[in-house]
Amino acid sequence: MYQAYFGLREMPFNITPNPDFLFRSPTHEEALQHLRYGISEKKGFIVLTGEVGCGKTTLSRSILTELDSNIYDTALLLNTRLSETQLIRAILLELGVVFKSRSKSDLIDTLYQTLLDRIQAGRQIVVIIDEAQNLPFEVLEQIRLLSNLEADDQKLMQIVLIGQPELDDKLQDRQLRQLRQRILVYYKLRALNREETLRYIEHRLTLAGASGQALVTPRAIRMIHKRSRGVPRLINNLCDKSFLAAFVRESDMVKPRDVRRAYRELKDILRS
Repeated sequence: MYQAYFGLREMPFNITPNPDFLFRSPTHEEALQHLRYGISEKKGFIVLTGEVGCGKTTLSRSILTELDSNIYDTALLLNTRLSETQLIRAILLELGVVFKSRSKSDLIDTLYQTLLDRIQAGRQIVVIIDEAQNLPFEVLEQIRLLSNLEADDQKLMQIVLIGQPELDDKLQDRQLRQLRQRILVYYKLRALNREETLRYIEHRLTLAGASGQALVTPRAIRMIHKRSRGVPRLINNLCDKSFLAAFVRESDMVKPRDVRRAYRELKDILRS
């Protein structure tokens, strides 16, 4: 609705995880470096955690776009309400493997042979599991056992676990101490500070087609940062409603009154 009014090519504050809109703040750039390092150096287990809305899923999409398809085969698992057998089936399906096996042991054999064949053909395999905090203990233990699949000189696949802070808590459980010991690369995303929030908003507006003129007042920026706590998804929600409020009153800039109105409409979401 406000897109044409502010001279934008597209909506700047959609909350879908679009890697083209990734804002490379220091914490997001560090997270990408950890992911790149863990994958390229074949570290086996990589863990990325952060609060809801901090950009974890966008980072996972971004790293997937970076991986050379001539070298890497990737599996991205988004549904983590899985049993042990369903997990293995999901990995095989994501890798494009046609299989008839039904039992867990047969599926593991199929996966092992698939990984061996691809490694021998010069391929590398990366499995990214999003929302990993939802995985039951027994499935996390199965993931650890899958990490034991290896050739003579290397792990057969790199496993990236991405999740909310609850994943940190779960990994501290004594039941998962063997898995925890195998995590060689770990990074925790933090929220954006005020200056980063300003640059984040400017970044998204520029990508959406803003011509460079200021569209949000400094006071409104400060209010957006305070109300969103620097969480990118909440910044998007608040900015979207604030721009709509400015459009409704035919203003050429988002001002504190627009942010206050947006916050009143979103306060239940922003406080959660």
